[in-house]
Amino acid sequence: MKIQFCGATTGVTGSCHLITVGDHKILLDCGQFQGGKAQDELNYEDFPFNPAEVEFMVLSHAHIDHCGRIPLLVKRGFKGKIYCTDATADLLDIMLKDSGYIHEKEAQWANQKNSRAGRPMIEPLYTVQDAEDSLKFVTPVLYDQLIELGDGIRVVFNDAGHILGSAITELWVTEGDNVSKIVFSGDLGVMDRPILRDPTIIKKADYVIMESTYGNRLHTENAMDVRKLMDIIRDTALRGGNTVIPSFAVGRTQELIYELNRVIDNDSEYRKAFEDLTVYVDSPMAQNATEVFKKNAQVFDEETKDYISKGDNPLEFKNLKYTRSSDESRWLNIDSKPKVIISASGMCEAGRIRHHLKHNLWNENSSIVFVGYQGEGTLGRAILEGAEEVTLFGEKVQVKARIYNLEGFSGHADKEGLMAWLRGFQQMPKKLFLVHGEPDVKVAFAQSIKEELGYEAVTVNANAEYELEASSGQVLNMEQAMAEAVDEKRINESRDNLFNVRRRLEDILYNADLAVDQETSPEKLAKINNIILELEKSAINLGTVLTEGKEDDNIIELTSKDLAMLEAAKAAEEGKKS
Repeated sequence: MKIQFCGATTGVTGSCHLITVGDHKILLDCGQFQGGKAQDELNYEDFPFNPAEVEFMVLSHAHIDHCGRIPLLVKRGFKGKIYCTDATADLLDIMLKDSGYIHEKEAQWANQKNSRAGRPMIEPLYTVQDAEDSLKFVTPVLYDQLIELGDGIRVVFNDAGHILGSAITELWVTEGDNVSKIVFSGDLGVMDRPILRDPTIIKKADYVIMESTYGNRLHTENAMDVRKLMDIIRDTALRGGNTVIPSFAVGRTQELIYELNRVIDNDSEYRKAFEDLTVYVDSPMAQNATEVFKKNAQVFDEETKDYISKGDNPLEFKNLKYTRSSDESRWLNIDSKPKVIISASGMCEAGRIRHHLKHNLWNENSSIVFVGYQGEGTLGRAILEGAEEVTLFGEKVQVKARIYNLEGFSGHADKEGLMAWLRGFQQMPKKLFLVHGEPDVKVAFAQSIKEELGYEAVTVNANAEYELEASSGQVLNMEQAMAEAVDEKRINESRDNLFNVRRRLEDILYNADLAVDQETSPEKLAKINNIILELEKSAINLGTVLTEGKEDDNIIELTSKDLAMLEAAKAAEEGKKS
């Protein structure tokens, strides 16, 4: 068994890792490189493997630096299944089509210049049609479901708390008589943040592939930055300026909406300041992503579910408006009334945000507020590092607006959050590979791990390849490996889940005698839990439909699905008794 690192090794973009087990090849992520011309050129290079030989892909989440080269992978021969959470699959439909559109437009713009200069035409990295073609290979699953990829290879997706649908993946692979467990952190989220649940703590692993984005620094408290943001918006409006927020359309934008809604609802001082101030989300993709968030309420944290159960939509408030058309977007820069503009992309590399920066960076009354990581070589990074002048659409623009960086909104765990996740392992993995971090950050984080936990972390560079030893001294079949991996706490949580869902669906599960006895094997429990998870998602979606008053055919469809799942539950119970 071996692993080859094919991206996110010298920076935080291009996540892509290939695992080879005998004749089987499994790809973890296939992300796009971002951060200026040099990084962009990496996207056009050949993959350091043959895409046609990859059987499966396991996708951690729908950010472009993790999924953005999937259409290219398919164009170059990949025909396997792409496994991801169902929420990620919903977002992927938006993200990849949008990315294909951007590539088409960038190629069109470049070819106009090439034509005038007598240079050869270029092809886009991929098109909208390529993106649509790649979506045919996506296979959505739920969190905590045990999925068999085939031939002794199984995977479970755990909530990573980074964006909607983001996952920490546990991968069990059989090699000869041994079973090894590989854990891929994906991007880890921040504890105690709104909307999403906390990152899942994993207890055991033979090998860990871990992100290290903020491995050398600490974030400010989120609550402090929420208040600071409200103060910035209020003070900027009093000066007659606009507050412009470059924000990732998926994740960060929804969190900003949630936080603004919560403060306006609960604080009379800020509510008064926002009475005549409109917050514009100028990103069609962000609007589509917000709809996906509403559709996937089953993965929200308990606080957000409580909001919804009371009939309050936490992703809406009075003065929040979405702009879809280009004309509406242009109007925002014509209208002189102070406003808040939240727009993508989060690193200012593409999209409408560049137009808003062109019209506001020179204005000393305006404010530019960064709420996410700015990759090396990006326009956002240049502004944050104090550039006095930038070029936008071929025009020099002076930077006179007030610039703020609120790291408390970051969707990535900071150094302490990363260390807290590592402390969850009950024993040291055989290898801990650090990826998805700038070189100096990875080295600093590796040193911190060594000092506190005694782990010798590997700081991965370039397209490095490593042989992974089979579990020394262990001869386990898959069922034994699963039993070892599922600790008592998880078993008890699963049993509690069985009881809780049963109570919530009494009318459906009235006659179901599900297996909740203390002797249920971990593997049997996992199979029954898969059924319960399907039921739970359907129940929560049904509740959301009813709460919103949308009494239409969706209710009948969901109820039919629940009844179908009941039959599956009964079949599972019969199998247990036999």
